[in-house]
Amino acid sequence: MTPAETATEARTQAESLDQLASVAVNVGLGLKPGQELVMTASVDTLPLARRITEQAYRAGASLVTTLLADDESTLARYHYAPDASFDSAAKWLYDGMAEAFKSGSARLAIAGGNPNLLSNEDPDKVGRANRAVSQAYRPALELITRHQINWTIVAGATPAWAAAMFPMDAPDLALDKLWAAIFATTRINTPDPVSAWKAHDAELHKRAAFLNGKRYYALQYRGPGVEFRLGLADDHEWLGGGTTAGNGNYCIPNMPTEEVFTTPHKDRADGIVTASKPLSHQGTMIEGIRVRFERGRIVEAHATRGQEVLQKLIDTDDGAGRLGEVALVPHSSPIAQSGLVFFNTLFDENAASHIALGQSYSSCLIDGDKLSPEQLAAKGANSSLIHVDWMIGSEHLDIDGITASGASEPLMRKGEWA
Repeated sequence: MTPAETATEARTQAESLDQLASVAVNVGLGLKPGQELVMTASVDTLPLARRITEQAYRAGASLVTTLLADDESTLARYHYAPDASFDSAAKWLYDGMAEAFKSGSARLAIAGGNPNLLSNEDPDKVGRANRAVSQAYRPALELITRHQINWTIVAGATPAWAAAMFPMDAPDLALDKLWAAIFATTRINTPDPVSAWKAHDAELHKRAAFLNGKRYYALQYRGPGVEFRLGLADDHEWLGGGTTAGNGNYCIPNMPTEEVFTTPHKDRADGIVTASKPLSHQGTMIEGIRVRFERGRIVEAHATRGQEVLQKLIDTDDGAGRLGEVALVPHSSPIAQSGLVFFNTLFDENAASHIALGQSYSSCLIDGDKLSPEQLAAKGANSSLIHVDWMIGSEHLDIDGITASGASEPLMRKGEWA
């Protein structure tokens, strides 16, 4: 063992939390002196939220505002609130977030909720509540999907999440295992996490540049339960790793991230796709997803668990049954190689190639941030209140790139870059 490896092994959990907070603020978020930060977190992730707050002020933040969620309070609504409650959302709060972003605030979310929180609740109420939030959050979400602000998402281990991942372990051991997995997949366990992230960021940019040089017209997928052709939007642009936001700040939106991604054409998806991992969406587990697309739209949707929630998600609006993102991830990614299913999209989407229902990222089109909604739609970009990723990749998936002339080129074989 090298001295550097010994030093890494010797880090206490508190020291690793400080490292994660520092990397989240200075590398993931790219916070600048004088900038405000709006952070969302659950009460169970307070230790990390407090460290992020400290690191943000050390980086020169003018103000850190943290909005906390509580699982028990969420459940109380489903158990005691009147039925009409589920068609409401705190619009004033989301309008305030949009105003904060317009005024230059950065956005950081700590992921780590209970993946099964609402699995036993009324699917109709879950769907209505999610729709109300999506509608209220739309003005703020548009600033994020257009990358007008610097933002990032990191994870904090929570007892409920740890119990879902490690159900056979005692609670304390399960929590320790989850923290260890978070530190490993976010490169906090390396001797120099900042340098490790910069090197990884450069590799993702290199892969995106390769795909942009190819200018594929479509992607053809083949694998167990997958026979699928996906057209790419006109003037699409592949991205990976960090990006310079509209406010001039460089950020890496997801930590971890292993993907390169772009905008598919909303009218050019045809065939059958089967999920390779479960999807935890807003506290509800959806498993065994299998859908069929025709001319861009889902015409059949099935799930072995969470069928009603899946259908209500697709029915959110006209764009919810179409695709807004396609991402490629090799099976050799550290998250896939961990052998863990995280039941958390931040991690599971970076273990496997995936697609996303709903809103497109305009930044994944050449000069897309300068285009009107009508111009974006004309190029094939989708519009929706939702943006929900789900995983279709595995070590059995083959993907070909289809050129404008119709020629087929191997892009991924057995889940790895060809």
